Amino acid sequence: MSDSGQNGGPGASVTRTQGLLFDDDLPSLNDSIGYRGPTACRAAGITYRQLDYWARTGLVEPTVRSATGSGTHRLYSFRDVLVLKVVKRLLDTGVSLQQIRAAVVHLRERGVEDLAQITLMSDGASVYECTSADEVIDLVQGGQGVFGIAVGRVWREVEGTLATLPTERLDAPQDVPAHDELSARRQARSAG
Repeated sequence: MSDSGQNGGPGASVTRTQGLLFDDDLPSLNDSIGYRGPTACRAAGITYRQLDYWARTGLVEPTVRSATGSGTHRLYSFRDVLVLKVVKRLLDTGVSLQQIRAAVVHLRERGVEDLAQITLMSDGASVYECTSADEVIDLVQGGQGVFGIAVGRVWREVEGTLATLPTERLDAPQDVPAHDELSARRQARSAG
């Protein structure tokens, strides 16, 4: 992934003090809550086959819990689902898997708050990170930026979709999703 500097164009180092494209408050994320594969697929708009392949090849691996053998379920964090959706968008626009892998490595190195404050631009061959409106304009004026993905907007889309889907707590039994956990506790109290 290439960085776009305010005055240097693609490849120049990014000044992190530049104005942000997205400066609204972001919710804090609970690292002990995850989403099973089918839920992550639905929120990211991908097939389970894609999810499984990307996990096995290391493109996007679940960070809450990986599959450790028969009967265990992968649990994807909110950030993982966000990256899955960004990968899907990049694939849909024709970016090569090699460039996507480089972009994902770069995204993994960033904090969650930073992700919502960047826009990914691509000319179909390379992916550029922009952290200010000036950088986006520089790329577009230079004829390099063909499309952009505002990660903050994707964040909000994923957040809205996941709000209606089941979650699972890392410390919950694997066969009891979090949305059923409260019911299980009530039944246990009334039975005992």
